[in-house]
Amino acid sequence: MHDRPALAPLGLGLAAVGRPAYLTAGRAADLGGDRTVETLQRRAHELLDAAWARGIRFVDAARSYGRAEEFLGSWLAARPERRTELTIESKWGYAYVGGWRMDAEVHERKEHTLAMLQRQWPETLAALGGPPDVYLVHSLTPDSPALADRALLDRLRELAASGVRVGVSTSGPGQGEALDAARELPDTPFSAVQATWNLLEPSAAPALARAHDAGWLVVIKEAVANGRLTPGGEPDAAALAAADGQSLDAFAIGAARSRSWCDVVLSGAVTPAQLDSNLAGRAPATDAAALAALAEEPAGYWAARSDRAWA
Repeated sequence: MHDRPALAPLGLGLAAVGRPAYLTAGRAADLGGDRTVETLQRRAHELLDAAWARGIRFVDAARSYGRAEEFLGSWLAARPERRTELTIESKWGYAYVGGWRMDAEVHERKEHTLAMLQRQWPETLAALGGPPDVYLVHSLTPDSPALADRALLDRLRELAASGVRVGVSTSGPGQGEALDAARELPDTPFSAVQATWNLLEPSAAPALARAHDAGWLVVIKEAVANGRLTPGGEPDAAALAAADGQSLDAFAIGAARSRSWCDVVLSGAVTPAQLDSNLAGRAPATDAAALAALAEEPAGYWAARSDRAWA
């Protein structure tokens, strides 16, 4: 009998509970109509307690996730003894501009400039009550000015020298190109990446493997494809999951956690039950060719993601 491969740890991402509207399917059923600051803060604290009780020690937030950093900071303030056991990751480069409205025309604004970093870094410190362990440029793409801004890169090198692990998150069909460009910068300040990888969009895998081999921290986000790989989602993937004896979300999370180059996979759960289902995922026993057949053309995948309604 062969031992099962070791799985990467699960982390908790706060994108879905830090603001009232997000791109994930099924939010009405998960959250109901009460999306007040107080209600989402209570939900975030309950999730953080549940994650802690289940051994999760990696938490992800961002300036653009509404009040996610603030919710995490208030949770930490009441439990300061837990801070040393946690790895906290956050991101700069997007601002939340949704005004806590479900029907906001624009929910977030991107700006990869030194001025944005200088504004958002103190905001992160204030919200969290101290520095994060990992701090990422949010949604780096190949055309981002962050890759060529000498003053910005020098400031990021200063942050890295202070003990904060500086990195990038990536989005879009050019994830691999953006990641390779960040890694190959002369005297790069970057040594961590958070990237989308899932059974529908696995195209970043080669670049993520190269980053892993170079000693980078590799974190997977959107392993359930914004809800497409959860129960009731993609029928072909659901059939494979059922044949493997797993729920679709567990199947998708298990596939991500079994990547040899992966250090952490983020769960975007909004209930403890969803967190438990994600944690139950194991490496699929499914034929590799059948898994590969689920992959979509990256440009089409990202175009469809961009067209999703905030809910």
